Parts: sequence; C-alpha cells; structure tokens
Amino acid sequence: MKAEAQLNEFVERLKKAAGANLESVILFGSAASQDFHPGFSDINLMCVVRELAASSLDSLAPALRWWAGKQYAAPLVFTRQEVERAADVFAIEMLDICRSHRVLYGENIFQTLQVPMERHRIQLEHELRTKLLFLRQGYLAAAGDSKKILALMMNSLSNFITLFRHTLITMGETPLKAKHEIVTQLAGKIGFGPRPFLDLLEVREHRREGNTLDAQAAFAGYLPAIDQVIQAVDAL
Repeated sequence: MKAEAQLNEFVERLKKAAGANLESVILFGSAASQDFHPGFSDINLMCVVRELAASSLDSLAPALRWWAGKQYAAPLVFTRQEVERAADVFAIEMLDICRSHRVLYGENIFQTLQVPMERHRIQLEHELRTKLLFLRQGYLAAAGDSKKILALMMNSLSNFITLFRHTLITMGETPLKAKHEIVTQLAGKIGFGPRPFLDLLEVREHRREGNTLDAQAAFAGYLPAIDQVIQAVDAL
C-alpha cells in the first residue's frame, strides 16, 4: 500500500532528523482502525519528543515538509509531559487515541495514559455547540446551493459521528463500532431521526451517488438532530 510505504519512510526521516530526541511516532484516527476511507479520511500522526526548543523544531522541519508534500495532514508534535498534562483539556482526542492507535516507532505512551472523564462531558458539549454554530454559518453562506449544502454536511459528518460516539460514552453506553451503528444506537436512545446521517454515510462510502440526495431536505433533518444531541448532553 502506497500510504504504508510513505509512513515507513516518514518515520525513518524523523528518526534521522531527531535522533535521540524522538520518543514515539503514533498513528491514530480512522487510519489506525478499519474505518479508513480514501478521499474523506486523514492519516493522523503524533510525534512525541523529549524536548521542543526552537532548535528541535528546526531539526524536525525537513521531515515534516516532506510529509506535507505528500498531501498529508501535519503531525501533532508533543512532549511526553505535554501529552500527560493535556489529557484534561483534550479529553475527547486523548480518549480516542487511547482506544485506537498504532505505534510506528518507540514506546506506547498511551497504554497507561489516564483521561479525566469528569472533563469529558464539558469538552463534548463545547465541541457540539461550536460545530453546530459553524454548520449554521456554512448553510447561510451556501445560499441555497445544493452542492455546497451537500459538501457542508459531508465535511462535517465524520466529526459529528465522533461526537455522537462520545455522547454514548458519557451516557455510560458502550458504542458500537461502525458509524451507521453509532448513529442508530444514539438515535434510539435520544429519539432523533437518523435518516440524514445514514444517507450521507452511503454517499461517503460510495454506495450512493450524491446527486440522488435532496441536500436541503437532508439538512432539514440533520440540523435538529444535532441540536437534540446537544440538549441531551446538556441535560447530563
């Protein structure tokens, strides 16, 4: 696989550039699971180093520029101490990495990382509300253009389903694995209509053409469902 070969080369470039300063390289997100979809999914990486002085960043820069030149998202760069201390403010992200990651190099620092779940619900509500505001702004900017409205929902879909999964977690449920299962599971618990999300997933997974979907009708169900999830999280 092309991406796998490029990952291996990137790790080798990092090792040569950083030397003893490099502790770990972690692959996380959909690329570390069975839910990767070319064209929609990113390859997410975290580089953990011992220290991050300006000179250390300079040494990493050529390897990161090479990776960016392959059209991949820039890796996150942390020290180990930062990862441990940031688990309270990035509770959603750190919990996801703990549950689904692959060590490409070095020590698995996420094996023992403790994520404070009391901070999880607060970040979850903040993320949901913020993304809903951006969704409304995007819809207004689309000015009735069905293609733009469809793109707006497609680009936000994965993020919202991730937050739906975390909604189930904060409700004490064990989320199912597949995205359509998560949507159906939460819809059954809260009582919103899952159809817009399921239709968009079919488009995302190339099981349906986007032009067969009435984008404005889908958005009319998409928006209130998200608001309903927010109200459920707020009620907790």
